[in-house]
Amino acid sequence: MATYLLRRGLISIISLIAISMVVFSITALAPGDPLGELAVNPGYTAEARQAMRDKYGLDDPLHQRYWKWASGYVVGDWDKSLTTKSSVRDYVLGRVPVTLAIVGSSFLLGVLIAVPIGVISAIKQYSLFDQFATTFAFIGFSIPTFFSGLLLIALFGIKLDWLPFVFDSTETGFLPNLRQSIMPITVLGLAGAAQLTRFVRASMLETINQDYVRTARAKGLREQTVVILHAMRNALIPVVTIIALQIPEIFGGAVITEQIFRVPGIGQALIRGITDRDLPVVMAITFGVAVLVVVFNVIADVLYAVLDPRIKYS
Repeated sequence: MATYLLRRGLISIISLIAISMVVFSITALAPGDPLGELAVNPGYTAEARQAMRDKYGLDDPLHQRYWKWASGYVVGDWDKSLTTKSSVRDYVLGRVPVTLAIVGSSFLLGVLIAVPIGVISAIKQYSLFDQFATTFAFIGFSIPTFFSGLLLIALFGIKLDWLPFVFDSTETGFLPNLRQSIMPITVLGLAGAAQLTRFVRASMLETINQDYVRTARAKGLREQTVVILHAMRNALIPVVTIIALQIPEIFGGAVITEQIFRVPGIGQALIRGITDRDLPVVMAITFGVAVLVVVFNVIADVLYAVLDPRIKYS
């Protein structure tokens, strides 16, 4: 295991360096000027605009800009935002709690819905419940979140006027924040549940037909014991790895949903950074998510070996 982790660690470092180079190059070479607004601002002279470009190193060669960003990122200096002029680290990390609260809650909701529905659907295959669950999974997986979000806004936010559809970051108190979080959490939670339900059902169907499950039934064990202790325990092994791989999405934020409900999270910051060509913000978020994806890929592999003793890494 130690040799495997060392090898994966080296591969992960090389992958992250390659990812950072590609993303930085694409973002830096994209058309447009991040300080273009200053050209139409009469308060900035040509000398002042050039001083700003020199300050941020926008005219430096690409490899020098990349090295400056990479060396600073490693030590926690994420530079300053080209638009807000504030520390990128404070700007991005300040949005993490909101993203964790919304996307994290929806992720947990999706898991709590998907696991029992997927298990029951597999046990009662071809029943009315199974048909309903399968239909729910396909509809939820097919409908994009921006469409379901707009439907909820039109119904509960405008027509019934039950819930606020614009997130207010200045709101205080548990209940007001809960009310304004219900719709984005519901949109993301149901979408995640629909996707995960299919995996749980498929894994459970494969497991309940195994010989050891039939043997457990032949021994006279109760059906509940057979399902929970023998079938479900083994069926959820691949599901756990899938869940581990989806965790980085929590930190990346739900870009579209945060835009629809005006949630001041990481996803919204990424969109603003892209539209404003704010390279430090875009790199801080995209590379941060890339690091989490690589790390949780390794964690998922280790979890799989821990949960399934048949798998050995040597």
